[in-house]
Amino acid sequence: MSATAMVAVEDLKVGMFVHLDVGWMSHPFPLSSFKISSLEQIEVIRGLGMKQLRWSPERSDPEPVAAEPTDAASAQPVTPAERPVDPAEAARRAEAAWIEQQQSALRLCERQYMEACRDLRKITDRMGAEPQQAREAAEQLSRAMLDKMLVEGDLCVRLLGEPLSDRATAHAMNVTVISLLLARSLQMAEADLLDLGTGALLHDIGKLALPERVRLPRDDFSTAEHALYRDHVAQGVVQGQRMGLKPAALLVLAQHHEFADGTGFPRASKLESQSVLARVVAMVNLYDNLCNAAMPSQSLTPHEALSRMFAQSRNKFDVTILSGFIRLMGIYPPGSVVQLSDDRYATVMSINAARPLKPRVQVYDPSRSSSRALHLDLEQTPDLGIRRSLRADQLPAAAAECLAPRLRVAYFFDVEPVTVAADAPALV
Repeated sequence: MSATAMVAVEDLKVGMFVHLDVGWMSHPFPLSSFKISSLEQIEVIRGLGMKQLRWSPERSDPEPVAAEPTDAASAQPVTPAERPVDPAEAARRAEAAWIEQQQSALRLCERQYMEACRDLRKITDRMGAEPQQAREAAEQLSRAMLDKMLVEGDLCVRLLGEPLSDRATAHAMNVTVISLLLARSLQMAEADLLDLGTGALLHDIGKLALPERVRLPRDDFSTAEHALYRDHVAQGVVQGQRMGLKPAALLVLAQHHEFADGTGFPRASKLESQSVLARVVAMVNLYDNLCNAAMPSQSLTPHEALSRMFAQSRNKFDVTILSGFIRLMGIYPPGSVVQLSDDRYATVMSINAARPLKPRVQVYDPSRSSSRALHLDLEQTPDLGIRRSLRADQLPAAAAECLAPRLRVAYFFDVEPVTVAADAPALV
């Protein structure tokens, strides 16, 4: 992939390939990354209120364009009149700047997540009266999400704060985001990614026809309630046909509860009978259901969920897809509660597939005078690692108050600089 640089909006020119790093519904363009073809487009971009934006010189027309430096240090050079800063103060400033960078990225992720959830709710609201329009909107949302993922650099899976959306919408968004990230990491074709995104967004639409009580599986279901719950797959296929979904997306709705060993439903299909896109969604769907169970007390931590899938259920999944999922989510996925090698407690906040054992964490440090958690990038601390995973109820009271483990886990993504990849070790 080509590299990107920053350019001031007043320096934009026709022929530049630009990336609008705002919510996909915050601008009128079909895509968030495109080549500027007219002066009118430049005026629209300037009206968005951004001072600068990313552009890709290698994907732009040959005409040279002067871009602004992206390095904060070069943008604010030190003058001879400034007094030197002692090392401790420099370290404090560097930590504060890194924390602000992480918080800024988190705010962007949360804003885009909420925008996407809002649009998905509109889609489900239109489904009964305007099925064709709902399908078009779902395809547009899938396209918008994918467009955000097809930028230069690594995509970093990030833990969000407590999701404000309803459970059904948050579940569909989790499944869609992780399925698209996984399929992208497996280098699936763009057309397949679009169908995957549409199918993942709509995989549970059959539940809209069910009574509220049976929309989520429960241990106390009667035989009739189990049968009614399982019927949501068939109901979803009927609704998908009314919407005019493409065959590949429709298969995701039909097979998102099938497993490779034939223990799924409704047809007990084995691996060779399942579409690749459905295999992805079926696995991610199970993962999110383990992390966000109908009864919160039964929810597993992300690390527990991934460990259980690998240790007890790996014969249910396509081995290539499961291996890719572990590389993507890391040994300790975002949301995992861990104890570090120096005995401090932490929550995993974000992970990059290239560094599965070195995520970014939020640390409870009782030696700090501030009650705020310390943010650490374990990639930058070679002598510090993760000793073990914990359940949230194993945290001491003070650590639990500081780290505030999530009752519900939600994910989105942001873009990281390109790094050298490393193979993920086996999960144990």
